[in-house]
Amino acid sequence: MTGTLAPVTDAKAPRSARLLLRHPSAVLLAAQLIGVLLYPFVPASGEGRVLLEVFGALVLALAIWSVRHTAGRGQVLVSIALGIAASGLSIADAIQGSWGLALPSALLHALFYFWAAGNLMVYMLADHDVTVDELFAVGATFTLVAWAFAYVFAALQLVQPGCFTAAVDPLAQRTWVELLFLSFTNLTSTGLSDILPVTAHARSVVMIEQLAGVGYVALFVSRLVGLTVSRNIRGTGQSRAEPPAADTV
Repeated sequence: MTGTLAPVTDAKAPRSARLLLRHPSAVLLAAQLIGVLLYPFVPASGEGRVLLEVFGALVLALAIWSVRHTAGRGQVLVSIALGIAASGLSIADAIQGSWGLALPSALLHALFYFWAAGNLMVYMLADHDVTVDELFAVGATFTLVAWAFAYVFAALQLVQPGCFTAAVDPLAQRTWVELLFLSFTNLTSTGLSDILPVTAHARSVVMIEQLAGVGYVALFVSRLVGLTVSRNIRGTGQSRAEPPAADTV
């Protein structure tokens, strides 16, 4: 891809900082997983929601940082624009609680996460060398897609109230944690969610996510596993005079 940005490195930085700079996908994955663990402890309204949105803005910034060295400058600018717009709308919605802000915020978040996930997919398909950061990118991309579909569910729920039900309080609007849980269970094809789509539109989106989850494992995970195994097999027949690069698996 033309116009790509080189990774940011600093030989004078501490070793831990250099590791973070070399593995942005690992940082993004860690932030996403930390968010999963923190969400249940933060109230879904008032100041708690504002804090959640600020954390979400941080995750968006990490996503942009993760794709900066594989996306062209124009793509990075698009990512920044989407991230700023989505974060601004979500924080404003957390303060004012307006439907007119919540819907475009959810749609922009979904678009941003799909965009970032697509850039990371291009990153993983760019060559035939499997690096440590690409292995972390497998998990980071998966969480980005899960977040994207969760925001699609949130937008759908705003347009079509009651399109998702649950075993507990079935008539209520589903919370963000519930929608994220539904997204993860669908994308992983575990089918353990007690959150169910009950309208045709909701079921159609859930089916698309189920297909995306299966396709992601079949295309990206299996490819990286195959490349890693193939490289190890080739390496056993070669001289050890030229050891592999430190960043290569």
